[in-house]
Amino acid sequence: MIEENIEFTSNGLKLSGVVGLPSDLKPGEKRPAMLVLHGFGSTKNAQNVMGPVKELGEMGYITLRFDMQGCGESEGRRGHLLCLDQVQNTQDAWTRLNAHPSVQASRVGVMGSSFGAAVAMYAGAIDERVAVVISSGGWGHGERKFKGQHHTKEAWRNFRNMLLKGRRHQHKTGEPLMVDRHEIVPIPHGLTHQVVHGSLQKFTHETAQSMMDFKAEEVIHQLAPRPLLLLHSSSDSVTPTEQSIEIFKKASAHADLHLFADTDHFMLAEGNRRVWHVVADWLALHLPLQAVTA
Repeated sequence: MIEENIEFTSNGLKLSGVVGLPSDLKPGEKRPAMLVLHGFGSTKNAQNVMGPVKELGEMGYITLRFDMQGCGESEGRRGHLLCLDQVQNTQDAWTRLNAHPSVQASRVGVMGSSFGAAVAMYAGAIDERVAVVISSGGWGHGERKFKGQHHTKEAWRNFRNMLLKGRRHQHKTGEPLMVDRHEIVPIPHGLTHQVVHGSLQKFTHETAQSMMDFKAEEVIHQLAPRPLLLLHSSSDSVTPTEQSIEIFKKASAHADLHLFADTDHFMLAEGNRRVWHVVADWLALHLPLQAVTA
């Protein structure tokens, strides 16, 4: 794969990205492409980004991975990640990738994991330019998701109290309360190695409130008739499986849902061949590689 470092502007900030070109791409040839979004406070170098980029490149697709604002090498306030800002980042990244001379115009999809999956679904639903959407371990209703992640009464009470404390702190000081990432999204010890070096460890309470209020399932019907692929572990230890099931119920007949028993939350980083066979077959049907020459 040939990589091109790029920058583009979103919300008045410079964002850093990398375009991946398949090694067999011929001069003047144009192909369909996929945006690959990273997860919560992560970067474009996370394994659940690099894994998909590698797989998609070997299939023959052009890719773009990038750091959301405030993450990685992109500009923006560290630890202040608002969902709708990331939706705008995704739309602007789509515009940048669609304009690449090797990309077939309007044949650009979006793929994401976890938080990135939620953003991908929302952006695809409200932006009719997006050709297809693939969600891995995504979520569609922030409040219900957080209830599932803080599954005891005490844990849920502590989470709600953190949001209240943050609002009071900001009212008193004019500054947001900074919160440890695991207070917002608990990750089992056995999966913490998936939190890549360079990921943010502290976030504003406003980040958590933004996620709490974010509800991709309320807009997902707008994606139809464009296709949606939902991938989820049947026993996800981070994002409750019911999140993808509820999205599927609301997404119309143009959605496909696959649950996998032999994976966990970071399935796109695990190299599971069963998962990638599903993705490859689905893309062959909904975003086929019909290369053209300019």
